Amino acid sequence: IRIKVTALLLFSTAYYMRSGKAVRLSTSMQSFTAVTACFRSITDLSRNHNLFSLSTPSFHNGFLVFKEAGNNVIDIYVRNNRVTFTGQDYMLNTWQSICTTWDSESELVQLWLNGKPSIKKFIVLIPTLCNLYRSRIPMAGDLTSIMSDVHMWNYVLSPCEIQRFVEDLNFTPGNMINWRALEFEATGRVLVENKITFC
Repeated sequence: IRIKVTALLLFSTAYYMRSGKAVRLSTSMQSFTAVTACFRSITDLSRNHNLFSLSTPSFHNGFLVFKEAGNNVIDIYVRNNRVTFTGQDYMLNTWQSICTTWDSESELVQLWLNGKPSIKKFIVLIPTLCNLYRSRIPMAGDLTSIMSDVHMWNYVLSPCEIQRFVEDLNFTPGNMINWRALEFEATGRVLVENKITFC
């Protein structure tokens, strides 16, 4: 199925390694030296789960945002290497605006949760022997979530631009993934709904 969407994605799907069910967003770029990924999501999951995953032909965890169970820890994987952010105020059943940035020149990764920046952390990229082009991501089980406003850029957004995304103001849409002109492939149970604007 290929669907253009400017609304909400509600999906209940067993993640890649368990049964091959997924929502897959497409981008024509196969490699990158910098990235910003921003999205909004809401879930009631308290266990380990993936929030965002990008695989490339060279790295199964090209760029992954992973929420650990039962604590306020979010891991960011870049080219199969991990950096951990602790003390994050991630709340269940609440819309979360999440942005993550990485730049290969500085080797710095940063997480923004609801407009609040983490400290910047260095990530050391260690080559791995087994890089297969498939979604070999940390086992997360079934994911039940609603996602909206998924954007990805091949450069690091400025703090002001990230704040504009968080506040849903006029911001430059992603040049790798653009929610306003999104195509995705879905297997499993996926519901597309219009975005609700509250008065």
